[in-house]
Amino acid sequence: MNLFSIIWLGLVILLGFLEALTVTLTSIWFAVGALAAMAVALFGGALWVQILVFAVVSLICVLALRPLAKTRLGGAKKVATNADRIIGQKAMVTEPIDNVAGTGAVSIGGTVWTARSDSAKPIAAGSVVRILRIEGVKVLVAPVSAAS
Repeated sequence: MNLFSIIWLGLVILLGFLEALTVTLTSIWFAVGALAAMAVALFGGALWVQILVFAVVSLICVLALRPLAKTRLGGAKKVATNADRIIGQKAMVTEPIDNVAGTGAVSIGGTVWTARSDSAKPIAAGSVVRILRIEGVKVLVAPVSAAS
């Protein structure tokens, strides 16, 4: 083994270890490139050839294999919950919303949620609001005229 093949082997090990720590399917492709460059070094290839092989193999792996691996392995997909489905929906204010007083409730599809206004302005009972997001057990809302 020559010096460059040892360096490439060290890079393979380092990148493999990094991939094991992060599991993001990023550094593994560069480890494959380093493995290919190590093979070139073992057969006596020039340093510029080793670097070129490393770059080309890594690029091919990132562009071609990473998307394939992500679809095969499933990746982390966000699964919508029933609660997520109310975002963007209209709701009726059942209890006046006042962020300063910490009061407010809305009714969405027969379910009552604690609500807060996205602005400092209070919202009167009976108003129609749009659900902007969910924060913990509260919904953040805006009057329909402001949210549309």
